[in-house]
Amino acid sequence: MIVNTELEQKGNLFPSRIIGYKKDVDTLYFTTKNNVILQVTIVRDSVIRFRYATTGKFENDFSYGITMHASRGYSFLEITEDDTHYIIKTSKLICKVEKLSLQVSIYDAIDLVLINEDEIGFHWEESYEFGGDIVKMSKISQKAESYYGLGDKPVDVNLKGKRFENWVTDSYAFGKDTDPIYKAIPFYTSICNNKAYGIFFDNTFRTYFDFAQERRNVTSFWAQGGEMDYYFIYGPQMQDVVANYTDLTGKPHALPPLWALGFHQCKWSYYPESNVKQITKTFRDLQIPCDAIYLDIDYMDGFRCFTWDKNHFPDPKRMVTELEEEGFKTVVIIDPGIKIDLEYDVFKEALDKDYFCKRADGPYMKGKVWPGECYFPDYTKPEVREWWSGLFQELIEDIGVKGVWNDMNEPAVMDVPNKSFPNDVRHDYDGNHCSHRKAHNIYGMQMARATYHGLKKYAYPKRPFVITRAAYSGTQRYTSTWMGDNVATWEHLAIANNQAQRMAMSGFSFAGSDIGGFAEQPQGELFARWIQLGIFHSFCRVHSSGDHGDQEPWVFGQEITDIVRKFVEIRYQLLPYLYTAFWKHINHGTPILKSLVLFDQEDAQTHYRSDEFVYGDQILVCPIQEPNAKGRRMYVPRGKWYNFWTKEIIEGGKEIWVDADIDSMPIFIKEGAVIPKYPVQQYVGEKNFDEITLDVYYKAGKEKSQLYDDAHDGYDYKKGRYSLRTFKLTGKKKEFILTQHKEGTFDAAYSKFIVNLHNLPFKIASVQIDNVEVELNQSEKGESQSITVDKEFSELHLFAK
Repeated sequence: MIVNTELEQKGNLFPSRIIGYKKDVDTLYFTTKNNVILQVTIVRDSVIRFRYATTGKFENDFSYGITMHASRGYSFLEITEDDTHYIIKTSKLICKVEKLSLQVSIYDAIDLVLINEDEIGFHWEESYEFGGDIVKMSKISQKAESYYGLGDKPVDVNLKGKRFENWVTDSYAFGKDTDPIYKAIPFYTSICNNKAYGIFFDNTFRTYFDFAQERRNVTSFWAQGGEMDYYFIYGPQMQDVVANYTDLTGKPHALPPLWALGFHQCKWSYYPESNVKQITKTFRDLQIPCDAIYLDIDYMDGFRCFTWDKNHFPDPKRMVTELEEEGFKTVVIIDPGIKIDLEYDVFKEALDKDYFCKRADGPYMKGKVWPGECYFPDYTKPEVREWWSGLFQELIEDIGVKGVWNDMNEPAVMDVPNKSFPNDVRHDYDGNHCSHRKAHNIYGMQMARATYHGLKKYAYPKRPFVITRAAYSGTQRYTSTWMGDNVATWEHLAIANNQAQRMAMSGFSFAGSDIGGFAEQPQGELFARWIQLGIFHSFCRVHSSGDHGDQEPWVFGQEITDIVRKFVEIRYQLLPYLYTAFWKHINHGTPILKSLVLFDQEDAQTHYRSDEFVYGDQILVCPIQEPNAKGRRMYVPRGKWYNFWTKEIIEGGKEIWVDADIDSMPIFIKEGAVIPKYPVQQYVGEKNFDEITLDVYYKAGKEKSQLYDDAHDGYDYKKGRYSLRTFKLTGKKKEFILTQHKEGTFDAAYSKFIVNLHNLPFKIASVQIDNVEVELNQSEKGESQSITVDKEFSELHLFAK
C-alpha cells in the first residue's frame, strides 16, 4: 500500500514488505525488510492474537490481564499463500496478511464476509522522551458499525463517534463524559452486518481509543509505550465475544457467598460502635432486609490500615460477633497508603523488608493520603503480595470481618496535580522491572489480588468477598467493584445504569454504583428510584459521603421507607434467580446484565438503546431516570413479555408507554420463563424455609429455565455438591407440561415447589405428576392457579377440560 505522506511527516513509521515467514505449532512469524515482526498466535478457532515488534525482538511475554486458565486449542488450521497475501484459516476465521505492508484483514470462514480490516494498520512513533515506541493501530470503520465496552466510561452504551483515554484516575464527583475515570479495561466489541467481534488491547500503558471520531470511517487505538499486542475475538454473537473475552481474562475464581448478593449499607463513616449498632437495629426494627454493614476509614487508629480506634471500637471482635448474631456481616475499608510511623508495625515491617515503591534515584515514593504522609507497597512484587495477604489474618480469622473494601488504589495521592504517582516510580512487575508508566493501570488490580488471596486464606472454608475501586482487565477474577464517587443527581442515576451495563459487557459483572449518590444529598424520590435500579445490579450497596446528611432508607419519610422495603424485598425474593445467573457467569462467561444490543443484536433498534437492560436471561428492567415521572417510554425487545405487576402480555419489537408511579418501575418477564423466588428474609440464612416458589409465565411453545443451588458458601460445590435444575416448559392450547432435569449431589433444605401458573389459557381438568394423576385442590381451578409439587418431581402435566 502507499503510505499517507502526511502521517510520515508526523513521525509515524510503518512496516515494509515481508521477507521472512516461519511457523511454530500455533504461532506464525512474519518478518519485514525493516525488521518488524508480526507474531500471529491461534489461541482458539475464533480468537487470534496479533503482536508486533519493531526492533526484531519481542519483550518478555508477560500479562496480568490474561489468565492461565484461559481455554486454548483449535480444531482446524491451514496456512497458504498467494502472490499478495499469506492466508490463515481456522474453522471460524480467515485471516489475510498482506505481503507488501503487513496489513491484516479478517473474514468469516463460513460465508466469507469481511469482518474487520486494517486501515493503515500497525504503525509507530519512537518516543525520544521515555524510550521505546508509541504504538498505534488503525482499522476501517465499516458503514453502520457500532462499538461497545471499555468498562466504566460514563457515557451512553454505544461508543460510536467518541474518543477515550484509559488511565486509572481518582475521579471524585465525576460527570457524564468524564474521562479518564477509575478503571482501564481496554476491550471493546463491535457489531457490523449482524456480526460481532471484539478487540482486547493488552497494554497497561496509557492507552487511547478513537471510535470514528477524528475520521468517520477509521477506528484506532494506541498506547504511550509497550507493544502493540491485541486479541481479535469473533462471535458472531456478541454474547459469545464477551464470553470468550471473559474466558481469556478470567472468570471469578469462586461464586460469591450468597450474603454478598444481599443489600449492603455503607457511609463515610459509621462510628462509634453505638452508631453502628443503632443503624443495624433500625434495619431490623423496620424490617428492611440487609446483610452487610460497612466501616469506612474512621474505624482505624489515625487512618492506619489494619488498626482499630479503641475509643470508638473498644472491642472489635465482640462487636463483629454481635452484629453477625443479628445477621450482619462486617466489611471494612483498607487503602494502599501506609502511614510513615516507625511505631506502626505494618510500616516498620514493610520498611525493613524494602517492600515500598521507590523513585528512580532510590528514595521511597512519598505521598499524602488520609493518614498524612505515606509510603506505598509495590503490589507488583510477589513477596509483597504474600506479605500483604498475611496482614489480614487478625481482621478475618480473629476479629471475624467478612469482607474487605479496597479504596484509593488508583493509586490516589492528594495535593499533587496528577492525583497519583509520578512517572519515575519503579515497580518490580513480577520480575519485569518497569516505571509507573507501565504499572499504573494495574496497581489497584494487584492490590485487590493480594487482598483476595489474604481473605481466601483466612476466611477458609468460607468464600472471600472483596471490592475494589480501581481495575484493569482481569480484575474480575478476584473482586467485585463499584463505580466510584458519584453524585446524588438524576444524571448520575442514568450514568450508573449505563456504567453497570458496560461493565457487564466488559467481562466485569459483579458491579454496582453508590446507590443514592456518594457526594451531595438526594431527595427521597431520587433515592427511591435509585434503589429500584440498584436492586437489579449484582452488587447492591447504599454509600454516601455523609457530608450533607444521612442516607439510610428511613430518613426520607414513611412513603420512601415503604418503597425501599418493597424493592429490597424483591431483591431478596429473586436471590435464587441472581445466584443462578452468577453460576452461568462463572461457568460460561455469560454477562449478568445484558444491554438490549447484547440480548438481541439482530434487532437494529437495540444498537443505540441505553436505558433498558435484561437482568439474567429473562427479566427486562427500565429505570425511571427523571423526577416527577408517572411512567416512561421504553423499548421492549422482540418476543412476548409479561408486565411484572399486572401480568399483561406485551408484544415486543417496539417502543411503548409504561405506567410507573413512585412505588413502581417498568419490569417485564420473558414469556415462558420459570422464575425461582425465596420467601422474604431479613438476611441470608435467617429462615430455613421448606418451599421455593416457581413463577411460571405461560408460553405457547417451548422455553428453558434453570435454577442453581448449593450451600451458599464454601467450596463443596466444586466437588459436585451443587444442584442444577433445568426446567423445560411446553405450552399448548389445552395442555401444559413442565419437566425438570436434575444434576449434582446437593440436597437443598426445602422439600417442595409452589408452582404459580400465569396466563394459563385453559381451566385445569386434571393434573398428573410423574404420570400419576393427583386430586385437584380448589386453588388449582381457573386461569390463575397454584400447584404444590415435591422438589424432586420429573414432570408436571396439566390437561384442559
